[in-house]
Parts: sequence; structure tokens; C-alpha cells
Amino acid sequence: MEYTRITSISDPLFKKMHNLMKEIFPKEEVLEFDLWKEPLEDPGIRVFVAVNEGDVVGATEYRYYPDWNIAMTDFTIIGKPGLGIGPFLAQHREKDLKNLAQENGKTLYGMFAEIYNPYVVENHEFGGVKPMDPYVRREVLSHLGYKKLNFTYVHPSWNNDGEAVIGLDLCFLPTNPQQTELQSTLIVQFLQRYYSVLSEKPEEWVHMIQRLEDLESVELLPL
Repeated sequence: MEYTRITSISDPLFKKMHNLMKEIFPKEEVLEFDLWKEPLEDPGIRVFVAVNEGDVVGATEYRYYPDWNIAMTDFTIIGKPGLGIGPFLAQHREKDLKNLAQENGKTLYGMFAEIYNPYVVENHEFGGVKPMDPYVRREVLSHLGYKKLNFTYVHPSWNNDGEAVIGLDLCFLPTNPQQTELQSTLIVQFLQRYYSVLSEKPEEWVHMIQRLEDLESVELLPL
């Protein structure tokens, strides 16, 4: 299996990855094909696929923010069971992020991720791929050390239609497993930058940001 970076929508592997995304994720979570052009060309956004015998069987997108020394895992796709795709992607992503932080003269502070909460929304089938089952993924990410940020989370739909998407928790993987809270200023600044590409923000998201701005910190809870 190969860990291959994609930097252009003209890369044949990207079409395979995008088709895999449409099979796995709800439509409001998948950016349109042509809208990927700029993100893929952005050096700060890292999109890698797991290629097995010429097929894209998995993918992950993430980014590193040197000014905050944090990362964000945008998504992880496991397209087939029994190939060890999850560990393969996680190990290569971790190695890459550690190198990026080291180049920045630091040790990575932690990593954000939006994690589906199947106890709130149960209708995500994820293409029928069992390793992508939200109950399974939530447990795996809990084992990796991710913790839930203790506030009600919504995010803007990637359709850029101003709709609020629910059923996810914003989580954080601290490098220090003893860490119990995160500065709300960091959360707000991160979310504002992360969703700056979307012009249409739902009122629920705006109000969420306002509530976070009134806090000093947010508690980290077990998943």
C-alpha cells in the first residue's frame, strides 16, 4: 500500500478519491469536485490517499497551523475492511504532522477533529463499510486519545447554503493526555479560520461562536 499526496483535481487518483467520498459521506459533507481545486493546491492542506493495486482504498485530509502549533483532521476514509487501512493512514499522518511541528521548532500541541455522534444521529450508513460505522469510529478515536469539547456543536454545511449540520462533536487530541481543558480563544480562532472559505454561516453557528467567546476555557471530556 502506498501513501500518496494529491495536489491537483487533474490527478486521476483524485477522481477515485472523490467518488469514494460520495459513497461514504452524506452529501452535505462532500465539497463539489471543482471546488477542490484551490484546497488541493494550498500547501497547508494535506490530502493523502492509500493506494492498493492502483485503487484508492482510503484517504485522509488534514492541516497543520504553525502559528497555533495545532492540527486538524478533516476526514479519514476507510474504503474496505481487512486491509489495515485505518492504522496505515493514522501512522503516516502522525509521522507527517510530527515532522511539520519539528520543522516549526515545536512539539505538536494537539489536533482537532469533528467526530460523528451516533447517539444523536443514527442514519449515517457510510456506504455500508463497517469500519466507518460511527459507533466503531468513535471508540477507535477515543482509544487514540481524542476528547470531546464540552459544548453543543454545529457546523456550516459544505454546500455553502447556510444550513447548520448537527450530529457531530468537536473533539481535540491533546499531546499531553493529562490535559483537561482548552482555551476557548483557540477554539474560536480555529473555527473562524477553518470555515472562512464558506460565506454562508447559519445563525446557530454564529450564536455558538458568540457563546464560546464569553468563556475562558472549555472542558475536555471522554468520548
